[in-house]
Amino acid sequence: MNPDYPLLAAIVLSLVLWQLNQSRGSPVIAIFNRWLRWFIFAFGGAAICLDLGWADRPYPVMVAAFFLLWFLIETLYNWLAIHALSVSPLPLFPRFTANTSGEEWPTHPRLLKIRDWLRANGFKQVQALKAEVGPSVYLRVSIYQDADASTRLQITFIPQANGALSVCYSLSTNTVSGYRYVTDNLHLPFGGFYPENWLVRRNLWRRSLAGLVKRHRNRLAVGNELVVPWTTDPLTDLNAQQRELEQVNTELGFLFPQAEREEHGKISHEGRYRVWKEYWMISYFGRSVRY
Repeated sequence: MNPDYPLLAAIVLSLVLWQLNQSRGSPVIAIFNRWLRWFIFAFGGAAICLDLGWADRPYPVMVAAFFLLWFLIETLYNWLAIHALSVSPLPLFPRFTANTSGEEWPTHPRLLKIRDWLRANGFKQVQALKAEVGPSVYLRVSIYQDADASTRLQITFIPQANGALSVCYSLSTNTVSGYRYVTDNLHLPFGGFYPENWLVRRNLWRRSLAGLVKRHRNRLAVGNELVVPWTTDPLTDLNAQQRELEQVNTELGFLFPQAEREEHGKISHEGRYRVWKEYWMISYFGRSVRY
């Protein structure tokens, strides 16, 4: 068999996955496709160099060299992107407002099925919110609670560069002992610190809402915790969370103090490394870094 055929098949598969993810916005498909592109670059680049006589090294050596080159190029790009975010006026912890536009839930069939599941399992919508994360770019959030108001579900619709929408879930429960259990499948890199009383578990590979709800309830059962029903409205609580996260991360050195941000940007040098590391772990392994 011609050795070029597997490479061509991989290129076709990558294009098919990219096209599929235009409508699905699945981070799982995106992870697989990133690895596929990396291998295409490594094996394809090595083959081109040897075919054109640009190098006389063994093929495995050239593959390893191009594999490393991809890593270096993407690392440079990510560092520049993190630096640009740090010095930009875009907020790292945006403030939310009530979403009264009537567009709180997308009309895509696969997303409407999620809303049907929520109704069938006793979750009721409490509030719809939005936050501006860029010029005319909004992060839309829909907040639900279970029947006894002990668990609050935050559904976040994340706009993708290709125009697709990715949906992520975050379940939160407060306990009598003062802890907040958080179980989510957010695939955005954070890299910062959480308050000490937050017990956060990220499950990036678990895209099913039913599976994530089961995982969250199992955590509460294992911890044998008595829960406290939610009483504050979502808008007040979510903005209070944003302020607390910004304060904690400034105190612990992830963010520069306010007085130094004009000169150095928002994210400290250690913080930029943490964001870069978490981005790599999420993008290629679907795992959040645990510090």
